[in-house]
Amino acid sequence: MPEHYLSLKEVTDVFISSGESVSLSCNDALHQCSSTTWNYSNYTTSSTVEVFAGGINKNNTERSERLSLTSDCSLNIYKTTQHDGGRYTCRQYVNGSHHGPDSRVNLHVLHVSSSSSSSQTEIRANTSVTLSCQLFTYDCDHEFSYYGFQLVWMNQTDVDLQTDSRYQIRSDKLCLISLTTTLVNEDDNTELRCVLKHKNDIKTSVTYTVRFTDSNKI
Repeated sequence: MPEHYLSLKEVTDVFISSGESVSLSCNDALHQCSSTTWNYSNYTTSSTVEVFAGGINKNNTERSERLSLTSDCSLNIYKTTQHDGGRYTCRQYVNGSHHGPDSRVNLHVLHVSSSSSSSQTEIRANTSVTLSCQLFTYDCDHEFSYYGFQLVWMNQTDVDLQTDSRYQIRSDKLCLISLTTTLVNEDDNTELRCVLKHKNDIKTSVTYTVRFTDSNKI
């Protein structure tokens, strides 16, 4: 069996909504970030990227500006996006040799996008809008089918919008649920919330607020 399976210390699941910042723990025993490597992998692309090695940021993309290490070698991600969802592995070395068990963190990022141009959009009443809520994670099929997660659209009083005929809720594939409705003047400042549930527990949620300008009310 490969070494990284034999040496795995634990797996931690972290659930957040896009835009939030997060710190992923290395469970560091050495407290020497110069001996620490963080890897990121994504099941969809089947690729592994080294984001930190020897305490140095190795990610030469725009998101490298949002990544940093803390004094205990935890990985900080500032203002997460949907592209940050995936599996992170912290590994430490002493004199070039693998030291101790790896720490693995599965980061699950919940993100809402709109058929309009912006997330907190100013749109016209009496027009249709579709909101798509998706969980970005390492392996969506496994997470949902094995662990029994569920995505639900709710209003600001925590009523499941599946029961309201004004809203058309569709979930054609795992980790994705959409809501379509025609907005009216009374919807101004209405909050629509996408919730990730595991049994009776809420893991995280994203709130979309409908905003009209006076010129867009008719």
